[in-house]
Amino acid sequence: MAAPVVSGAGLAAKSVATTFQQLPPAPREEPLSQVTRLLDRDGKPFAQFYQANRRAIPLSRVAPVMRQAIVAIEDARFYEHGGMDVRGTLRALLTNTSAGGIRQGGSSLTQQLVKNILVESARTEEERDRARAPNLARKLTELRLALAMEQKYSKDEILERYLNIAYFGAGAHGVEAAARRFFSTTAADLTLPQAATLAGAVRMPYSTDPSIGPAQRARLKERRDLVLDRMAELRLVGVREAAAAKRSPLGIRLRPEPGGCAQSRYPYYCVYVQRELLTNEAFGATARERRARLATGGLVIRTALDPVAQRAAEKAIRARVDARDTEVAAEAMVEPRSGRIRAMAASKDFGRNPGDRKNGTRTTFNLVADMAHGGGMGLQAGSTFKAFTLATALQQGWRFDQGFQTPGVLVPSQGYRDCRGRAVNAPSVRVHNASGEGEGGPYSLSTGTWKSVNIFYMMLERKVGLCNVVRTARALGIARADGRPLREVPTFTLGVNEMDPVTVAAAFAAFAARGRYCRPQAIVEITGRDGRTAHVRPTCEQALDRKVADAVNHVLQGVFDKGTMTGQGIGRPAAGKTGTNNGYTSAWFAGYTPELAAAVSVGDIRGSYRYPLRGVEIGGEYYGSVQGASLPGPIWVASMESALRDTPAGDFHPADMSRFGGGFTPGLKEAEEAEQIRQMLHRQRQWLRWARRHGHQLWPPGGDVLGTPGERRPRFSGRTGVAPMGPGMAVSGAGEPGAAMPQAVVPGAVPPVTTGR
Repeated sequence: MAAPVVSGAGLAAKSVATTFQQLPPAPREEPLSQVTRLLDRDGKPFAQFYQANRRAIPLSRVAPVMRQAIVAIEDARFYEHGGMDVRGTLRALLTNTSAGGIRQGGSSLTQQLVKNILVESARTEEERDRARAPNLARKLTELRLALAMEQKYSKDEILERYLNIAYFGAGAHGVEAAARRFFSTTAADLTLPQAATLAGAVRMPYSTDPSIGPAQRARLKERRDLVLDRMAELRLVGVREAAAAKRSPLGIRLRPEPGGCAQSRYPYYCVYVQRELLTNEAFGATARERRARLATGGLVIRTALDPVAQRAAEKAIRARVDARDTEVAAEAMVEPRSGRIRAMAASKDFGRNPGDRKNGTRTTFNLVADMAHGGGMGLQAGSTFKAFTLATALQQGWRFDQGFQTPGVLVPSQGYRDCRGRAVNAPSVRVHNASGEGEGGPYSLSTGTWKSVNIFYMMLERKVGLCNVVRTARALGIARADGRPLREVPTFTLGVNEMDPVTVAAAFAAFAARGRYCRPQAIVEITGRDGRTAHVRPTCEQALDRKVADAVNHVLQGVFDKGTMTGQGIGRPAAGKTGTNNGYTSAWFAGYTPELAAAVSVGDIRGSYRYPLRGVEIGGEYYGSVQGASLPGPIWVASMESALRDTPAGDFHPADMSRFGGGFTPGLKEAEEAEQIRQMLHRQRQWLRWARRHGHQLWPPGGDVLGTPGERRPRFSGRTGVAPMGPGMAVSGAGEPGAAMPQAVVPGAVPPVTTGR
């Protein structure tokens, strides 16, 4: 009876017997293609990669009603036959012929499993076509392999494999992905109508795809009702229960299953992780192998991404820089003592612009990272590099108050050698102090840092040795964003090298960690499809003497209360360095607390040299020039305040004053006293102009508030009465470049004076 059904009328019975007695081995089973997911530090997914949207699960995690539904409609005698159900095939043939269409499956579940295995494991299109070919030879091979599968596996093992490999439509491979995609639930929680719907979709996954439109949903409901009727016929459910299920709506709740970084919630972080995996030979010997593993491996990759810090960075940037601006801001947050990247954010959305336009609200460059992690050329880091010269000087025994006289202009024509010992002087270059730094004068290690004095640091770099500064920077992980060697030139300390925020943040995190540098790390652990987890340990080394790092922290804390960031603190111990390039080609701020480090960069995406940050409107605000303290600084402050709001504030380790305290700078004391007088007179002039503009009268008539310290100060009277103008009174907002004139006189408010970068 079997011979004419399975092999054709012309095949002899003896040949049939031989064909099905001498069976081949079961088909080779490649690991099923599964989704690789990226999780944040709290275990919540934020991105996924897949060639096929599938999550393989054991049969125990499939609802019993789902198992019954698929067997009922596809192979009712599955648990009775040995892989080739002749009686079931004949019955399906008669049923389908009389109905004029496919109502019951003619192949056993084992045969269908074999077909799916052959298609899934095909390495070429030719092999895939052979596995699907509608001819007798393919059917015969499929039957023989099905019998071999029945000898190798139990019935439940075969059913488990089938439910994981079958395609249900709407991009869902396997019952778990289908349950999530169709109903936003799991295979374990499927109800009778839902299970019948999925079972009905397997036979016609394309024409019943609910994501396409109403016609497909109507066909899917017909298939669902057919499954319910068949289950009632087999007495797997009651007639009334089946009828009630048929009256219920489909209840499709399509769950989006975005794939790739462009559809990720945190795309820049996703790109960083993706590039880390695709370029790391530990993840696979070849690039092709690494890509395949990422797309099909079913891995669970836990990252260091902190949603709180990530949202803080995104909010701070978007409040000040619009995605439509050609100027872009980017920020990276790195955890000291581990190097774990807590956040990566940028002002533009990730992806392609409409029509693939170059300029728009989107970009395909990872603006936060280096070129190896999907970034671009980077931006010159500016005066943030002075921190490495500072660390080098402290390592060589310089003290906080030690310094020297500086000229108003410097030509680096001698004294600079790179790490090969070659002279790299630049006699044709003239270095000036940035606006607000004056025409030179005496500066110490502390004051030269707080005011970010270019010429002081050029001279300091020459004294401590250019190569020594370069070595310090390299030890702290500094490398160009484009992967090329660092430019070892006299202006190294002024940040002539193009950098990315991740690299700079990790370097500054080493200061917070008392000199312990940790390579930036995004991946914390990887769990394979077998359930085994590999933990990724931080890669760290002591790059800087602990006490030197403490001394750097001591000086850089002064940037917030005595230097370029005066008045922009975050209410807890913090240290940092502004960075503005000559010509305003880019602007930076890099800073840190004992708990977290961050770096913010701002530049024009069209090219920082062609489009400097002068006379620009960013985020609806006009900037005559963008400096480190005017835009990157406020972004850093806002993001750090929010990121650390639930983290107890810690203190930096105190500096060793016996080693670093003291020192002498000729003329510094006198210059500071003169500067105090100039600032006082400047504030008095501002107050005088404000008072006259608002109708106040000076007393005595014709009197002048200007004077010298120790003199009796005149008083003024007006509509608001008489008030003294003494040392404890100042005009609010005075001293801030570009600030509007104050609306009131505030007792006790001594305004900051921004003088550097």
